[in-house]
Amino acid sequence: MLTRLDKILSQSGKLSRKEARRAVKEGRVSVNGVIAESAEQKIERESAVILLDGEEICTSKYRYFVMNKPKGYVSATEDEREQTVLELMSTHERRLGLFPAGRLDKDTTGLLILTNDGGFAHKMLSPKNRVPKLYLAETDENIDDSDIAAFKEGITLRDGAETLPAELRRVGDRLCEIEICEGKYHQVKRMIASRGKKVLSLKRLKIGELMLPESLREGQYKEALRDELFRLCLKSMHDEQ
Repeated sequence: MLTRLDKILSQSGKLSRKEARRAVKEGRVSVNGVIAESAEQKIERESAVILLDGEEICTSKYRYFVMNKPKGYVSATEDEREQTVLELMSTHERRLGLFPAGRLDKDTTGLLILTNDGGFAHKMLSPKNRVPKLYLAETDENIDDSDIAAFKEGITLRDGAETLPAELRRVGDRLCEIEICEGKYHQVKRMIASRGKKVLSLKRLKIGELMLPESLREGQYKEALRDELFRLCLKSMHDEQ
């Protein structure tokens, strides 16, 4: 499929559409080794090598980022009162139309995916696809065998809502891992609360087979490859992509 050059440049996040047209006019853009003459020229985006000021840009329409979310930020694109996770990203990356694929509470840390690919986000979050999410929780009391058994059967929350069966494992003194396959509002905290205990801190470690990279400190992020993300997060559906 052929796409206008100025559209590809603007979707890279490096330039606005107006800035892209100006860059082409100034001779700062090359396509496959040839200086571009028109911002309106149409090219095959997936195979083209486009340089802006001598630096290769990403030509993919959809982009994917993995973040180690810190406390104090909400998982939203904008908020009138709170800082959002997008504010941790660079100015040009904010132009990409990114949004959090799933939410973490303001005080929850760990693995968060940001993308502009709505189809991917829908598949990852859809309850019918049961993509597992793994969390590490610190609780005010130790988890016991009855808690583990209750999670295995599925929890009835205090408002009467029922969860799917989940895995609960002790990993240390007042530390446990919880693996769930759905994403109800404040689900992990509410499941623990239903057992008469309180979550003191919560961190997401894993989505599907995608682990939170050890190299990412809180507040840091990195771009991920589409095929790798689909393979790790949507392993059972990878053949459909």
